[in-house]
Amino acid sequence: MKKLIFTILIAAVPVVSAQERTGHIDVHGHRGTSGTRPENTLAAFREALRVGVDVLEMDMNVTRDGVIVISHEKFVNPELCLGPDGKKPSRRTPIISLSFEELEKYDCGSIKNPGFPKQVPSPGEKIPSLAEVFELVKNSTEPAAAKVRFNIETKIVPGEREMSPEPEAFAKLVVDTAARYGMTARVIVQSFDWRTLRAVKKLEPAIKLSQLTEADLVDLAAVAKTSRADFISPWFTWLTREDVDRLHAAGVKVAPWTLNDKKDIDTAVSWGVDAIITDYPAELIEYLKEKKLR
Repeated sequence: MKKLIFTILIAAVPVVSAQERTGHIDVHGHRGTSGTRPENTLAAFREALRVGVDVLEMDMNVTRDGVIVISHEKFVNPELCLGPDGKKPSRRTPIISLSFEELEKYDCGSIKNPGFPKQVPSPGEKIPSLAEVFELVKNSTEPAAAKVRFNIETKIVPGEREMSPEPEAFAKLVVDTAARYGMTARVIVQSFDWRTLRAVKKLEPAIKLSQLTEADLVDLAAVAKTSRADFISPWFTWLTREDVDRLHAAGVKVAPWTLNDKKDIDTAVSWGVDAIITDYPAELIEYLKEKKLR
């Protein structure tokens, strides 16, 4: 398969690191705080607020009856959820095939993810709706809740059309839900699929966009220009200092995923990234405080 190579001319302007600009690197709690609570559950978001994240990062899918719900997979994950009968499901049921009422019967908090030894189960946690997350934040007394933002990913793949709404329909659900809860100004929509980003921007220009990437795209600044993104959120393995400099010169912020190792975090900080997505936000916050970056 031939690689697509993007090129763009960027004016020679001084590059200023995130630290020099603000003295602050934003912490995005990946799926809430996956390292310590069941991912994408209200328990994870509640804990992320308690430790003081700047941004709640999460994934969106849509039920059969058009409710945006928070799940990384497009199906109910039998490795992380128990079925309505309290047993491990025998198959992967697509979320889009279930109504929200049916989806609420699954328990996605009792099983500890073996990939996260520090994770504390939260029995009875459901796959929440985006509306429930907004409600949680609005009703929270945690100091972080007053200004926390939401980095929400549309889980959509062009070759899997049966697993999600069309990009325009998906975008409208997101925009309408954010507006209904007064969260438009606090939302960043992220996606690997630039079609939903374009659709969101057309419906609501006030919402920030983040283009996710996971491969060796030659010119990330050109990718940002194509998708009209405010952020590039790359897999850290494929990010370089030169990428960060070029993106900043183009006026684009950088938020790599998913950094849990201190060596990687040190490197990202030295490059001047604007934000870091992590499974362990409490640990990252303490680390950045030590570095005088919070």
